[in-house]
Amino acid sequence: MAGVVSHAPPLRRHRKPNRPAARQVPAAFGAYNVSHVANRVKPLERIIAEGSDDTRGLKRALGPLGLIAMGIGAIIGTGIFVLTGVAAATRAGPALTISFIVAGIVSALAGLCYAEVASSIPISGSAYTYTYATLGELMAWLVGWDLILEYAVGASTVAVGWSGYFASLLQTAFGIVIPQQFQHGPYDVGPTGAPLHGIANLPAAGIILLITLLLIKGTRESSLVNSIIVTVKVAIVLFFIIIGIGHINPANWHPFMPYGWAGVFSGAAFIFFAYIGFDAVSTTAEEAKNPKRDLPIGILGSLAICTVLYIAVVIVLTGMVPYTSLNVASPVAYAAIRAGLNWAGLLISIGAIAGLTTVLLTMMFGQSRIFFSMSRDGLVPKFIAWVHPTWRTPVVSTAIFGVLIALAAAFEPIGILGSITNMGTLFAFVLVSIALIILRRRHPDMSRGFRVPAGPLVAVLAALTSIFLMIFLGYRSPLWLHIPAPWLAWIVWLAIGYVLYLAYGSRRSTMAADERAAAAASSPSSR
Repeated sequence: MAGVVSHAPPLRRHRKPNRPAARQVPAAFGAYNVSHVANRVKPLERIIAEGSDDTRGLKRALGPLGLIAMGIGAIIGTGIFVLTGVAAATRAGPALTISFIVAGIVSALAGLCYAEVASSIPISGSAYTYTYATLGELMAWLVGWDLILEYAVGASTVAVGWSGYFASLLQTAFGIVIPQQFQHGPYDVGPTGAPLHGIANLPAAGIILLITLLLIKGTRESSLVNSIIVTVKVAIVLFFIIIGIGHINPANWHPFMPYGWAGVFSGAAFIFFAYIGFDAVSTTAEEAKNPKRDLPIGILGSLAICTVLYIAVVIVLTGMVPYTSLNVASPVAYAAIRAGLNWAGLLISIGAIAGLTTVLLTMMFGQSRIFFSMSRDGLVPKFIAWVHPTWRTPVVSTAIFGVLIALAAAFEPIGILGSITNMGTLFAFVLVSIALIILRRRHPDMSRGFRVPAGPLVAVLAALTSIFLMIFLGYRSPLWLHIPAPWLAWIVWLAIGYVLYLAYGSRRSTMAADERAAAAASSPSSR
């Protein structure tokens, strides 16, 4: 173009006024190509202003004990009630106790990063919002897309565990046996690795569809009910530990590390699901009485208590029955029944069902929050996040994902579902850790409710350890196209999201609209 312009004076005179206008477009905006849209960083001032439309501040009422209780309630759930058996049987054996320590350390590093970033950007949207403010629009979209996968597949994982405890409850309490082919999907295998010849996990799909209808109609969680259920979950865990100690056979702990250190790290990656939820503490920055002191206490305290409980459960679980027989969806109740404690298995199933139901509600409800944030930024079509005028719920998105989650729960094995969820979560942790480093560099003087000591070092360790666990998620997983199933499913999902962003979000986002408005305002025709 330079040569053409130099030989065409009329064109040179026509284009010259446009050059200053092009330079006036804010640096945060870019042309519609990957290199430019990736640099569309949403200004912090704008993000905070959008989240502060109502002028009513949140009451600072949460102290360290309240935050620890919140973290314990959010953490204890599917991981301990469901995935411990699969992890012990197929990955780590009795050495799963070490796996829980490793996963707890990684969670603590990531939790500290979450605490600082959340106290700096106390706005809904979680890692999606943090990434938009630091790494740009393209990465923010991929994180949001990744979180959608995490919530959806995570809910499917919970539903499969719920189905196992529901079937155990029906059989123990009422003698009702659900046919095997309708308790399992076509790819499920039994404790010995033999196929179960299932058709579809109907209870898992059924509970998802039921909760979808409840969320469409509208629900409001009661803090009292939540507190009761949290207490029940913790009580069930303590109950199992107490009644199981007397039925331990030390011979079941040998060999202690049957799969070696690779199995220990693989187990840590797999049961990382057990720690998902601790970031709920980091989102209370505006409600903590003393965020600088109370947030780390809440995060580290809840992680420490849950880690101790998890280790105790695994010690008892693998001591009561051989680890090779624990590849079931309801391992805690299974161990109690296998030991002849049918009444204990019944109580455990009731408590687990109550706890897992609230986890399902929370995960499927949380998904809509990510969609709302992405819709507000123009990255998702408005009709997907349409709110029913009477029920005031996002009907379309809830219904679409309710059906998809139900299908995944009906046909996919719990091991694959749990691993894919962990991939999504660990990827988000990596980006939040990077966001902390960028915020420290670009906004050193911004207000922070909590500041991580040696923040950049902690952030680097959090990112590296999360990547380390992502690598080990492929260990002993089925291969699709010679690639571990969790990796391939995650890569394909991100690739689909990338294509959708280029086709829609890169042109329809609010940042793209601002870019066009800035260009139009500075063009000669607008003067």
